[in-house]
Amino acid sequence: MIAPKPRILAQRFGATASRLARRRVAPWQALTVAVLGFGGVAAFGLAPDTIVDSVPTRLVQRPLGLPGVDAPAAAPRVYWREERVQRGDTIGSLLARADVDDPAALAFMRTNAAARPLYQLRPGRPVRVALDDGGHLLALRFVAGGGDLLEIKRSGDDFVAQSAPPPVETRVTLRAGEIRTSLFGAADDVGLPDAVTLALAEIFAGDIDFYHDLRRGDRFSVLYETRYVDGEAVGTGRVLAAQFDNRGTTHRAFLWRAADGTEGYYADDGRSTRRAFLRSPVEFSRITSGFTQARFHPILQTWRAHRGTDFAAPAGTPVRATADGVVAQVGREAGYGNVITLRHGGTFSSVYAHLSRFAAGLHAGARVRQGDTIGFVGQTGWATGPHLHYEFRVASEPRNPLTVALPTAFPVALDERATFDAAAAPLARELAVAQSMPDARVAAAR
Repeated sequence: MIAPKPRILAQRFGATASRLARRRVAPWQALTVAVLGFGGVAAFGLAPDTIVDSVPTRLVQRPLGLPGVDAPAAAPRVYWREERVQRGDTIGSLLARADVDDPAALAFMRTNAAARPLYQLRPGRPVRVALDDGGHLLALRFVAGGGDLLEIKRSGDDFVAQSAPPPVETRVTLRAGEIRTSLFGAADDVGLPDAVTLALAEIFAGDIDFYHDLRRGDRFSVLYETRYVDGEAVGTGRVLAAQFDNRGTTHRAFLWRAADGTEGYYADDGRSTRRAFLRSPVEFSRITSGFTQARFHPILQTWRAHRGTDFAAPAGTPVRATADGVVAQVGREAGYGNVITLRHGGTFSSVYAHLSRFAAGLHAGARVRQGDTIGFVGQTGWATGPHLHYEFRVASEPRNPLTVALPTAFPVALDERATFDAAAAPLARELAVAQSMPDARVAAAR
């Protein structure tokens, strides 16, 4: 049995409308009924002759602050910009490119003597400026050519400028490369500074002839110091460790300071990598005539022994002492031309001939250190072209400097070996990481 629907829900729209027609209903009420009626069923109640008045409204907004706390004043915003000096730049054009709009600052730089380094701009050098929202200069930092850091700062409505040696930050850089054409070519490929490349060649000069011994595919890695000023690299420091894989043989060297304060490079086993004698007295030269018992002399036109080694190099190339020693002879001698003879410890001596001139201040009895420049390549005496004739003698008897067994410097002291091993171990791990990289362009910094 279905319960009867309540009457208020069961009324049809037509009946409801007819009753409303007999009552006094406001027009808006009739419209409401009509609209709701299309829904089929509606529930509503109306009060006859009801008039609804609209209520006026007004929007009020008030900022609310924290009780007892004053709102802080907005701090002026500071923007740091860096611009690189370009060819043809003036300080005015450089500041304009950095969005600095400050005639007072520009006038100060033009008239203040302390700011004059800004008018010796070299392309590539960075200039850092701080400015506010209005483009006014707040500060400027620039490392001048002499190495001092120039700082210009706003002080009220004026500026102050001062130069001082900058704080230097030292970082350690690791680079590795692979020989494809030459050592310098490989070094350039990985961005190795020339100073570090020369140091690398000097460290292994006793074991590797960098003109004859290099092979395509040889690899090197080097850990060295880089000096930074204001975030910009300004130079290199010491080589801390290096490795060279040459012809399947690995050579490794670590910088070590002994208890007496002396520094040197030593292999894993504590052996000094510095030979008592260098193999070559001229860096990166080529041999035109080797040590032999029979050579056709180009001037005398006869066969005779050549008891030395000839290194071809342009006239004026520096000639270095291959070992510590004392000058026994400096002057001119028949076929040798300008010649220097050095006497070393024990029974060793060395001869450098055909020089164009001698190093300033060199004289008999003077002491020289290994690597010191003692003269310059020339063509004096019996020479058909500029080259160095070099002799290595043992008990006054000439020996082949490229094959003779050369003595080494003293190794790490036995009582310091444990300390040396502990210091070298982490450096060796870093070198190994670089050597394991398949790409020769390895670079890292810490």
